[in-house]
Amino acid sequence: MELQDYIRIVRKRWMTILLTTLIVVGLAALYTATATKQYAAKTQFFVSVSGADDSTALQQGGTFVQQRVKSYAELFNTPKVLAPVAEELGQGTTAGDLEGKITVATPPDTVILEASVTDADPGRAQEIAAAIGETFPAVVDELERPSDSSRRSPVKVSLVAPAETSTAPVSPNPVRNLALGLVLGVLFGLGLALIRHLMDTTVRSTDDVEEITEDPIIGAVHFDPRAGKEPLIVETDPTSPRSEAFRSLRTNLMFVNATTHPRTIALTSSIPGEGKSTTIANLALTLAQSGSRVCLIEGDLRRPRLLDYLGLEGAAGITDVLIDRATLDDVIQPYGDHGLDIIGAGPIPPNPSELLASDAMSMALAQLSARYDYVLIDTPPVLPVTDAVVLSTKVDGVIVLVGTTIVRKEQLEATLDAIKAVDNNLLGLVLNRVGTNSGDGGGYYGYYDYQSDPSKKADASRADKRRARVRSGR
Repeated sequence: MELQDYIRIVRKRWMTILLTTLIVVGLAALYTATATKQYAAKTQFFVSVSGADDSTALQQGGTFVQQRVKSYAELFNTPKVLAPVAEELGQGTTAGDLEGKITVATPPDTVILEASVTDADPGRAQEIAAAIGETFPAVVDELERPSDSSRRSPVKVSLVAPAETSTAPVSPNPVRNLALGLVLGVLFGLGLALIRHLMDTTVRSTDDVEEITEDPIIGAVHFDPRAGKEPLIVETDPTSPRSEAFRSLRTNLMFVNATTHPRTIALTSSIPGEGKSTTIANLALTLAQSGSRVCLIEGDLRRPRLLDYLGLEGAAGITDVLIDRATLDDVIQPYGDHGLDIIGAGPIPPNPSELLASDAMSMALAQLSARYDYVLIDTPPVLPVTDAVVLSTKVDGVIVLVGTTIVRKEQLEATLDAIKAVDNNLLGLVLNRVGTNSGDGGGYYGYYDYQSDPSKKADASRADKRRARVRSGR
């Protein structure tokens, strides 16, 4: 993965990182507030050697003492030192009670010993440190004294800093704990975001699509909770950003393969529920509103829903034409006053794939392409059935709808592989249900001034007139 990939993950999963960081910082704050406060009392010793008469002996003695200081630091938490300290403290104190309370530091290249005692009671910490200051020099003197008791120990330990306790607790440290919690929270959040990214294969943005294919993205329609109740958003709310997204898709479609100008176009998706039928209905309306002659065919012969959105009769349709029970003119239904004609699915046949693959379907599309500027076909999803793949070989181009947050990367990849495996022309992909805060789709509708475009005003005016006629019963 490259740096841009990590930046993309952070942008996509920033909420996960933020929540994880807040949780870890909160736990650090809770620990800081509930932990028992510890106070420290420090005392300091100076170790020297006696009996040196010249500089050479002094130098050798200094080296000897520096080596011995490291060993003395280990003595503090042994019974040899703790037992006398406990005895001096009295009150039933044992050597085991003092274990873990004493830490010793030895500054490099010095003969200094710094003993620190921590305890929940600052007075108790000072008492222990004071007892160590009295007993430790005697313990060292005893250990270093030669077997001949008449001779003195060559090493002398002197108390140079009596025990002093701090009025402020040394633990817990709020600033350190919160800072550590912040750092760990960010790291854990980044790790969790990376894991979620690697495990989540749902398509959520154009970046996810670009990881799968280099085919062009010719449109992006953002998510609108009203889509279920108002599927024809181009008519019901022509000034909405979602309506503008369909108009942008219309414009982009006009410039796709401008030299060949595909007339018959099939729209499909990977799985059900990606919004295929509502998308093609709104696209057909925008093409018709721009002055094009458009025929919209309900090519889903298994679960047709297109005519339900348009409010038209579906007793007769394309299946009647394919079995030579009716002509195209018999099943074409006009919609509105923009030059949009609709052909429904008709009776659901037992063999949809065979009908769509028939010569009769090829002849019907040829006749329609001669009469209309655009023939749009709503087809079933690719993965459940083969209808869309079969029909894709009979049209000038195919558009794949990508329902973000619904379809998975492996499903989209399988769909594209199935379409490209046959002889067809993939015009591009259209993203649907794009999140308004994802950053996708901004290039399509995000900075558009609807009121500044006269053609959009005309579209809105015509839609208003149509709604007025519907309300008046005409």
